[in-house]
Amino acid sequence: MIFCNAARPNPRCLRMYLLEKRLTLPIREIDVDAGENRHPEFIQHNPGGQVPVLILDDGFWLAETGAIFQYLKEKYPVPSLLGATPEERAETRMWQRRIERRITEPLYATFHYGPVAAMYRNRMLILPECVPGLEKLVHDGLLWLDALLAWRTVIVPHRFTVVDIVLYTALDFGSRVGQPCDNGLRNLHAWFAAMDNRPSAPVSLHPKAAVTGIRY
Repeated sequence: MIFCNAARPNPRCLRMYLLEKRLTLPIREIDVDAGENRHPEFIQHNPGGQVPVLILDDGFWLAETGAIFQYLKEKYPVPSLLGATPEERAETRMWQRRIERRITEPLYATFHYGPVAAMYRNRMLILPECVPGLEKLVHDGLLWLDALLAWRTVIVPHRFTVVDIVLYTALDFGSRVGQPCDNGLRNLHAWFAAMDNRPSAPVSLHPKAAVTGIRY
């Protein structure tokens, strides 16, 4: 299979996941800034136009990080970052959806509708008037999570999972594109520091990060 990679936070999320699982895949770089992910061939196979994508051995293009995590877990069960039992896997998916809905999705939308709106205007619907509300949603989600982290060190209780990776890569990205975390969120900052110290964190950065200063 081939990993369609890019200098963006969701591909970094998959890179970190692969590092944690000690998996290496052949890589095809996609230049999102140049709009390569909007070329007809790419859209034909992946109508959402997003990255990352896995091109499987039978030629099927698998998109959406959650689906990719699940597929790779089924192919390579150990170590499991989703859960060892049906109950654990369901719990992981539950927390991933909560984090995406309350934090990462509005964070990424704020970026698309704000700092890079001019670049994305011809690629997607842009709603700049929504940015202030989205920023409030992100802050509210972080306040909610900070309170929960007073009682545990990882997002899914007692287990390091893909949910930690999903949020870490989003917040690290946000810190360099005008969306830093409130310094008063001490529990969240402690969790982030622990994630930042994982060996997979620096290694998962795209080479372009050294040039742009953006953490993706």
